Amino acid sequence: MNQTTAPILELQRQRTLLQMEYEEEKRAFDQQSEAIGIERLVARGDAWWPVRVGRSFYNSLNQLCIEVFRTQSDEDDDDHHFEFGRPVQFFVREEGKGNPEKIASSLPKGTVSFVDGDRMVVALPDDAQSLTPGLAALNASQVGVQLSFDETSYRMMFEALDRTMRAKGRLGYLRDLFYTKQKAETFSFPDMGFSYLNATQQHAVNEVLRAKDVAIVHGPPGTGKTTTLVEAIYETLRRESQVLVCAQSNMAVDWISEKLVDRGLNVLRLGNPSRVDDKMLSFTYERRFEAHPDYPQLWAIRKAIRELRGAKSKGRGEAWHQKMDRLKSRATELEIRINAELFGEARVIASTLVGSANRLLDGMKFGTLFIDEAAQAMEAACWIPIRRAQRVILAGDHCQLPPTVKCYEALKGGLGQTLMERIANNKPEVVTLLRMQYRMHEDIMHFSSNWFYHNLMVAAPEVGHRSILDHDLTMVWIDSSEIPDSSENSNNASKSNTNEVRLTLLSLQAYFELIGRQRILDEHIDVGIISPYRAQVQLLRQQVRKSEFFKPFRRFISVNTVDGFQGQERDIIVISLVRSNEEGQIGFLRDLRRMNVAITRARMKVIIVGDRHTLTRHPFYRRLYQYIEALR
Repeated sequence: MNQTTAPILELQRQRTLLQMEYEEEKRAFDQQSEAIGIERLVARGDAWWPVRVGRSFYNSLNQLCIEVFRTQSDEDDDDHHFEFGRPVQFFVREEGKGNPEKIASSLPKGTVSFVDGDRMVVALPDDAQSLTPGLAALNASQVGVQLSFDETSYRMMFEALDRTMRAKGRLGYLRDLFYTKQKAETFSFPDMGFSYLNATQQHAVNEVLRAKDVAIVHGPPGTGKTTTLVEAIYETLRRESQVLVCAQSNMAVDWISEKLVDRGLNVLRLGNPSRVDDKMLSFTYERRFEAHPDYPQLWAIRKAIRELRGAKSKGRGEAWHQKMDRLKSRATELEIRINAELFGEARVIASTLVGSANRLLDGMKFGTLFIDEAAQAMEAACWIPIRRAQRVILAGDHCQLPPTVKCYEALKGGLGQTLMERIANNKPEVVTLLRMQYRMHEDIMHFSSNWFYHNLMVAAPEVGHRSILDHDLTMVWIDSSEIPDSSENSNNASKSNTNEVRLTLLSLQAYFELIGRQRILDEHIDVGIISPYRAQVQLLRQQVRKSEFFKPFRRFISVNTVDGFQGQERDIIVISLVRSNEEGQIGFLRDLRRMNVAITRARMKVIIVGDRHTLTRHPFYRRLYQYIEALR
């Protein structure tokens, strides 16, 4: 087998695994949609019901949009999975027709264009226009909107793999390079100094600048990966006119985009941000397009085209066609001019990996592609933007959250391995590990460093011994096996442990009483309560809301899953592990990368609540328990 056929065979294997994942996810989605009721969909964050349908309008991209307002919500307004680009389906709840929770999907599908609080804007396809008046007229108590299966992302990934397998030229070269032990090429020049970066951060930036083909910035928790990446992008732009920056999620794209804007770079963000504020919106393509001086003229022409289309068919003679052609030609001319200016001025084009397939980028090539949070991205998704690039820089941490793979057979076959891991394994010389962390007390850091990072991490002097209380125990494990009936409860979707919820909040309350109410309020000491299970998260949230004790502190307390805390940090982290059974079954707590994320969110204190007898049968949790006991 030669060096060209081996990569193509591996990509074919990836495609087969991706097909398995697609079929499993589609089957599970269809089954779930039929089996569970609307209330469960709402509770899971996969549906809004009931909704009020607002106005319909054309956005700056000339898409017909419809406003949807959630009419019932609680304090967890943002605990849902609706975000820009996700496909949605309107539905009607059919009362009095057999199963009262049957969902009729005869209404249009669309794509989320914008979400802010209880308001969502859905962009509709052209063929849905005729259904809009009927949708607006429906009784609000019947109408809802739910996520639908995301065919588009899979289609883009399949196309990317097919194109990469066929590729010649630069894409073919990168394919063969990434899949073999062939040495990546580099430039040779002395190190540049950056006084505001530490030694390993400076080394990482220099390695990025020297790379002709590929470089990896491996950033463990709190090591300033984003700071390093922003500097690498800034320095690259002193040598190149424009770069493409991508990440798996909208949130990750938002984060790196905001930091690049703060560094003074002109960023053009394709798609709408997940956190809506004026600063974030100001560098989106849609907002910039609307703000262009030629836009009012374009809007007027588009309006004239729509009115002309609405004219009765008998009035559509030659003059009508000539006028329509003139208007369309003028609109196209203006669009091209506006886009040429927007893309010509931008130094950074930012999008999700799937978003990089946007037709606006057709024909564009970039000297460098930066992929942030690359360890969370499926390999197939990374190949979508790579076709536009001469070289690739990946940043992330494969010891934190992995890509989500739902098909066990595909996961076992290797679909969970990322492109970043593949390249790191084949070419360890292109990886720079950031070693100094600026987030957590060294007691918290040491366990993570020993287990995940070959004991290479060091704590910055300013955080290494920082604690909330004098002589505080930085990490404690509270054994929930000692409370009666602390057994897990199961449903089809998730797991919970009611008694552990009570113990978790009592433990936090006791620690708050030690710190003192006034100090918490004055110093804004913040807390993250984490559970790997969504059902437990929901129970914890409910109890925090009901608690009189926590009422003054609610704005300082966040409750979420491990995934929800990725990239965040808090003074105090409380982790409820839920699992409690005689068999020692711990389910997906076996994915130790999630525990690495949970523990390393903490700056000064970690409180773990879990059944010691169930969990310590696993070597990781046994070592963790022993480590915490040794700190006493």
